[in-house]
Amino acid sequence: MFTVIMKRLTWLVVIGVVILLGIASPAQAQEEPTRVKEINFVFLHGAGGTACAMQLLADTVLEQIEPYILEYEEANPDIDIQVDILNRCYPSDVDMRTWANNIAASIGRYFHGKRNIILVGHSAGGKAALYAVANNVGGIREKVAMVVTINAPIKPLGEYYITGGAAVVDYCRARWLLADQGICDSIAYYDSSLDGSRVASNKHWLAFISAEVAPSSAQFDFGGIDAWPRDMDDSAIPISAQYSDAADVVYYGEHGHSDFSNSGVVAGFMAEQILHYIFGGTIECSVFVRSGIFEHKAGWLLGADYWEDIFGGILVDSGRLEHMNESYFLWREWQDVVGECPEESIRSTYQVSLVDPFLFFTGVAESSWFIPDNSQDCQLYIRTRAAPRNRVKVDWKIYRQGLLPEGVERDHYEVEIVTGTPLTSIKHVSWLTDDPRDLRVRILSQAESPFRWFKAEWRVYSKELRQRQIIDELLIEFPS
Repeated sequence: MFTVIMKRLTWLVVIGVVILLGIASPAQAQEEPTRVKEINFVFLHGAGGTACAMQLLADTVLEQIEPYILEYEEANPDIDIQVDILNRCYPSDVDMRTWANNIAASIGRYFHGKRNIILVGHSAGGKAALYAVANNVGGIREKVAMVVTINAPIKPLGEYYITGGAAVVDYCRARWLLADQGICDSIAYYDSSLDGSRVASNKHWLAFISAEVAPSSAQFDFGGIDAWPRDMDDSAIPISAQYSDAADVVYYGEHGHSDFSNSGVVAGFMAEQILHYIFGGTIECSVFVRSGIFEHKAGWLLGADYWEDIFGGILVDSGRLEHMNESYFLWREWQDVVGECPEESIRSTYQVSLVDPFLFFTGVAESSWFIPDNSQDCQLYIRTRAAPRNRVKVDWKIYRQGLLPEGVERDHYEVEIVTGTPLTSIKHVSWLTDDPRDLRVRILSQAESPFRWFKAEWRVYSKELRQRQIIDELLIEFPS
């Protein structure tokens, strides 16, 4: 009897185990559901453009993204990356609010329910993208992970001087043949810097910028006319208007406003930077280092006055000389030695300028380094002169070399005339040396006589390696 009971118990245990295994094995055999990360690109053309302008870049992104996806999926075998692209035309003569609404409506219709959106906007399309995200137009903010702007007019173009001196908004309306529906006011007066700062602080903002080599260069003149004669521009937008400090800025060289739409090299570079930004590669961003102001005024003789200046060094000493000629009959001259710099400094340049000159009755007869052969000696020799009963005043400044630290290289420079009369120009700008750590620039400028003048600002930037990996921030979807 005991044996029979034990056999029955044994069979019950076996049956129970089988039942349990039968229940458990399907769950164990069934693999965990694959999780999905979508990357949804939305390409936005600029004012007067079409979806065709973005096609090359969109195609290039698709062509380059596959190895990034494979590498990520190998490192994360439970995640699949899915990519989709939306590239459509939008009415481009409208104000920013309307344009942003159109973008949100298009995403709502064609990307319904999608998140992890990357907005890639060229020119005014980039400006509208920042507006849409910063102001949460159509509830778009939570759907967007990143905004990319390409040569976008972030700062108001109404602040810049245009050929002929008329208002930018008037030229814009002439371009639209009076069919402007608000785009001209948005470009001329609306400052997108705050929108960009909001996007950068909550999402990500990558800004591509480019420009000609000098304000008066003919590189990108449209129909032989330089629309922005006082600024380095890309034929449509001054470089200083294309970004604000909040962005991760990538300067991509001396390229025109829409070169990326027909140059495989430019489109390839941009696609690579965008994908590095998403998947964790290194990008070289442009970072401001130093700036300065200079001005020149032509003399009274007919013709043109020319100047060659070197800027970008570090100011180490400055001062003013002042002498009064007490004689009623004789000219007088004075010789002064001024200036010094820290030990082991290498001198760079100096500036000597008359203050409140009166025609030819006062002047600087000579200026030079006091010890020409010693590059570590910063003393200046200045010889001044004045007519009877005249006072000569001279300002002087001494600069030393200011090399970037080891391992850091320069990126680009910017020069613009901030105010002045017509018939003045900056003809050429270049780096002073081939040393990538040397931030000094050589600037050639001119002004027609008599007495035409200008004041200009120069800025120099270095490269900073940055790494973003927003793929890790993208939301994960589970297949239904």
